[in-house]
Amino acid sequence: MDKNKAFIILGTAHLATTPGKCSPDGKFRECVYSREIVKRVYEELSRIGYHVVIDYPDLQPNAQMKGATWKQEQTRELSWRSTFVNNLCAKYGTANCMYVSIHVNAAGNGSAWMNARGWAVYTSPGTTKSDTLATYLFNEAKELLPNDSKYYVRADWSDGDPDYEANFYVLTKTKCPAVLTENLFQDNKADVAYLTSEIGKQAITKIHVDGIVNYINQLK
Repeated sequence: MDKNKAFIILGTAHLATTPGKCSPDGKFRECVYSREIVKRVYEELSRIGYHVVIDYPDLQPNAQMKGATWKQEQTRELSWRSTFVNNLCAKYGTANCMYVSIHVNAAGNGSAWMNARGWAVYTSPGTTKSDTLATYLFNEAKELLPNDSKYYVRADWSDGDPDYEANFYVLTKTKCPAVLTENLFQDNKADVAYLTSEIGKQAITKIHVDGIVNYINQLK
């Protein structure tokens, strides 16, 4: 793919009005952390000459998303994001676009620290170009996260590739290759310590930058 034709859409995680989505002590908030990493990825990809856009940088719901309950707002938020991506696909060409939504995983309901940890990437069910994008991100995670049992990279090899498959709205309703990364666990103390360190932030950023660039390069 020509670098000048590639159009990268970065997805932020959730809204500030979505309950949970934080560490048990409340100090780590997924929506805030996701936006920090997305901003770093955006800045680096833009610096090296790629066309990049962030789907929703704000923390609060816009007028189209606001509803009577947080659940209603979440439903409208997901619909808004997928429409945003698909409008860009129509404008720049689906074959030129890709969507990478950056999240942090959780094992519990946010009330207690848990033991689960690790990095993973999700795609929609079936074999699509999203699988290839996910594999490039997975390879970077294996390379860049600490090579020990503490920060392992999770995989589901049941269909021959490392991504997990799920019917997440932003993966099934978007037209271009789309993946969702779960960058360690917000309810694991060691994972949170790593995520919030400058070394951790740099590693998570580089996983996405290098994975995206390598994916684009192989499309030539």
